[in-house]
This record gives sequence, C-alpha cells and structure tokens, in this order.
Amino acid sequence: MTSSGITTDEPSATREGEELDKAVIFDFLKANLSGIKDELEIRQFPSGFSNLTYLVKSGEREMILRRPPFGKKAKTAHDMSREYKILKALKPVYPYAPEPLLYSEDENIMGCPFYVMERIKGIILRKDLPAGFNLSPKDAGTLSENLITVLCKLHSIDYTKAGLADFGKPEGYVKRQVDGWTGRYRDAKTPDAPDFEKVMEWLQNKMPGDSGIVGIIHNDYKFDNAVLDPVNNTEIIGILDWEMATLGDPLMDLGASLAYWVEKDDPPAMQPIRQMPTNIEGMLTRKQQVNLYGELMGIKVDNFDFYYCFGLFRLAVIAQQIYYRFYNGQTKDQRFKMLIFAIKVLEETALKVIHKSDL
Repeated sequence: MTSSGITTDEPSATREGEELDKAVIFDFLKANLSGIKDELEIRQFPSGFSNLTYLVKSGEREMILRRPPFGKKAKTAHDMSREYKILKALKPVYPYAPEPLLYSEDENIMGCPFYVMERIKGIILRKDLPAGFNLSPKDAGTLSENLITVLCKLHSIDYTKAGLADFGKPEGYVKRQVDGWTGRYRDAKTPDAPDFEKVMEWLQNKMPGDSGIVGIIHNDYKFDNAVLDPVNNTEIIGILDWEMATLGDPLMDLGASLAYWVEKDDPPAMQPIRQMPTNIEGMLTRKQQVNLYGELMGIKVDNFDFYYCFGLFRLAVIAQQIYYRFYNGQTKDQRFKMLIFAIKVLEETALKVIHKSDL
C-alpha cells in the first residue's frame, strides 16, 4: 500500500518547565557534529512517564534528543547511558534501531546525562488510524505480520557478537519477572483495586521456567513504538524507545507485546482499553501471531497462556502504579482516574485466560 498526504508523527511546543537552553545545545552540537546551521528549532514530542523526547532541527537535519524527566537524577542518569549503549551496539546489526550520534554527562549542558540520535521520520499509529490513512484487510494483515517479523529479527540477533553479553542476566529471568511484578503490584495496590491474588498465585504455580531461548528483548514492543514507512505504509522502518531493553526470555517479550493487542472480537469490556488500531479488519489475531512467531523462530511455542497472562498482569501493574499516584494525590491529572476500570478489566481478562487454560 502506498499513501501520500498523511501526517507523520510531529512534535509540538515544549511544555512549560521542560524547556531546553537552545544556545547551549547549539554550541554542543556544532562542536561535535557536521552540518549544524546557525539556528536550531527545538520542539517536544508528547510523552508519558519515561524519558523526555525533543525534536532538534538544524536546516534540513532532524535529530532526536532524549533526557530524563526533570527532577530525577541517579537512576535515569544510568538509563540514558544504557539506552545509548544498546543503540550503539544494535544499529550495525538491527537496521530498525535509530542511529545514536552523541552522548554527554556534562552537567553544564543541561544538568543531566542525555543523548542525541538521528530522527526516523515516518508514521506512528496511536489508538485509531490517522486521518487519510487507510488499510485494506490485506494490508492490515501484512502490517501485523511485519510487526512480528521485525520482533523475530530482534530476538534472533547474536547478542554476544553484538557486544551485549553483559547487558542483562538471562538466567532465572522468568522467575525474577513474576516475583518482581508481583511485589510491585502489592506495593501499589489501593483499596479500590482488584487484589489479583488468584492471578499472581497461578503465575507462580504455572511458571514454565526459562524457555532455553535467550535474546535481546525490547520490553515495550507495540505499534506506537514502531515507525511506518510514510510511502509504503505496511513496511516498518524503525523501532523506538529502548529504555527497558535487556537480555531475557523472548517469549516473555512476546507475551508483554500481545497483552496490548485488543482484537475486534474480544469482549466489549476490553474494547475501551485498546490503545492501538489492532481491531481493524485483517489484523492477525493473537493466536495467529503466536503461530507466526513460532514458525519464524523455528520453535514450538508451548505455555503461551502463561506468557499472555503475565503480559496482562504486567500491564495492570504499570497502570496501577500510575493510578496509585492519582489516588494518593501525587498527581491531579484526571485522565488517570479512569485507569482503575482498565485494571479491573485486565484482571477479568487474566482470570478468563486462567479458566480456559489447560496448563
């Protein structure tokens, strides 16, 4: 499919309190990169709770600057370095990774570590298809196949040859994830939240252990982190947001990814929590994606009920951690008030998976 006139993902004005010093950024870039003109334009991409993302434009050259949220120091400082290092290692072996250009820990520039990378300009799908963007059922199927294909390419990289052997601790990864997210949910639980105890108990009891496959996992792999070719819209040209990437069990990555995948035939209660246009005619079902993943990876994907249930639970924990802040008055953002309903739907969905499972 080819399209024209479709708006690519664009930034907007920088939010108050998150402005950057344009003159200081200009001096840094001009001293370290070629092709920097006499004037910079800096705008900001919408972001939630992860690192802040800015478009830095000099003439025709467009770059992305990533920095930690204001007010956060040590942990996010490490995240910046880690994210930059994985992109440096990945880019030569995984063309979908953005090209990292510069990294700095110089406090005099913006008071925190940050890095700059080339922009991958294309279309990013949010909850619904953008105006002017149409996918036939055939094209929707091709696009969802490509999403799984690009994930398999990531999971198939020889991480040792790529220089990422010390990037994570794959042994015991599944247990650490189940234990860790269980603890996080209990710590963030509010009186109006579902207890998830049956789900957490089931995950502990049905834990398959490590699958024996180790790979680089993205940990937030979904349509709104994928960049589509602005001309051939079924082709994926970039994968963004690598801050949670690590070494681990790729099947856990697949389960986390498909927890976001709300199909058109899913129960009505699930439809309001859909975040991407995974419900349009022609998109692969979760089952079809699992089968395609197994075929491309040359493995038999057993126990997928476990991985999908874990993905649903993990998504609920993320939502509950945000809702906890709203419930306790740490944020006034009224959007977060509705998260409690999504959390309840995710528990109901996980319990249905458990009920139907033959594990």
